[in-house]
Amino acid sequence: MSVTVPEPQWRHVPVRLDVERWATRRTRRRVLVVVHTVIAGHRLLDAVRVLEGDVRVQTFFTQAPDVFSNGVAAFLDQLGGLVLPWSQAVHTGFDLALAASHGSLHELQAPVIVLPHGAGHNKITPAGRHGRPVARRGVYGLSRQRLVRDGAIVPEVIVLAHHEELTRLGRECPEALPVAEVVGDPCFDRIAASLPSRALYRDALGATAGQRLVLVCSTWGPDSLLGQGWEVLERLVAELPREEFRIAALLHPHVWTAHGDWQVRAWLAGLARSGLTLVSPYGDWTGAVVAADYIVGDHGSVSLYGAMTGVPVFMAGRPDADVDPGSPLAELMSFAPRLRGDRPLLPQLKRSAVTGRSHRYERVAARISSEPGRFSRKMRTLLYRKLRLRAPSTRTTTEPARLPLTVHYDEPGRVAAP
Repeated sequence: MSVTVPEPQWRHVPVRLDVERWATRRTRRRVLVVVHTVIAGHRLLDAVRVLEGDVRVQTFFTQAPDVFSNGVAAFLDQLGGLVLPWSQAVHTGFDLALAASHGSLHELQAPVIVLPHGAGHNKITPAGRHGRPVARRGVYGLSRQRLVRDGAIVPEVIVLAHHEELTRLGRECPEALPVAEVVGDPCFDRIAASLPSRALYRDALGATAGQRLVLVCSTWGPDSLLGQGWEVLERLVAELPREEFRIAALLHPHVWTAHGDWQVRAWLAGLARSGLTLVSPYGDWTGAVVAADYIVGDHGSVSLYGAMTGVPVFMAGRPDADVDPGSPLAELMSFAPRLRGDRPLLPQLKRSAVTGRSHRYERVAARISSEPGRFSRKMRTLLYRKLRLRAPSTRTTTEPARLPLTVHYDEPGRVAAP
């Protein structure tokens, strides 16, 4: 699908050839951050932040064409970065580009490092391009369709979170193995660093000491928890005693950008009136995962990250969603109990507390990242190697998650201005 992106004006400084005449600071390297979607933008910030403090590097941002491009312009505007229109970015040379999606990367005049924008590579997508027959289906981010253009590998580096993904990449696109590099997962590291502060995140979501927090997580699309219907949310809010349970909903950013903030808040206004807490898409979602006592999810990445915390994970949404059978998400879905629509929910939650699955959750969590706590250090090493610069001597650290934000309603259930 061809997507037209409204473009900002072309930039002159510090891009033009006589930049030394106009720029305050002369830099040695130029890095382009290619933002296809809001969720990709957040993942890229985890990578580009390792360059903070280095006055030798000028970072640029651009919005790449994508069907889920809604919200990217506002994201970049709030970020305050130097944004180039896509038409200028593809005609400008850079020392390095970073992306967390694959569309149109072959147009860039720069070596590209591609990161995953979720917990590894789990989903299966059609492998044919528009106008061509679909020969087979591939794993998104690992398939030849995404990685090869005119017989050549497009990315300079394919970032992976776990060594086992090398085997899966070898099955999907063996010619890409030489450019793959295992770096780890920033969200995995941030969740791990946040676990000791669990009480702070619970408080931010309004959970009292005597309440158990149920976090309902929905990815986007018709196979998701919300795409299959509102019944899970409605029943959790209606059936669980409010003095014992706090219900919070965490929705994929694509849900918000596809339908609009106002509409999502309006749809959930009635449930908010009955006690539902809606997690804002403009905050750090990882703290909400840390805060949960139960996670009700689907085939999205948040369900997989939830396995890190050791709390019970329940499945909803479509049971046969397109997930790679060899992925850690598929393993989680193979044993995580599904909420039964024909039975009361409270006994199902309580039963999970005495069902021993902790070792299985630990095994799945270990498949998310084979470099726990090392994403920032390894990403910095990778970037400076590709930029051909000596890395600063400062140490990298993984900071705990910022407190999650919640959606505000003027009155219980009444939609407020954002």
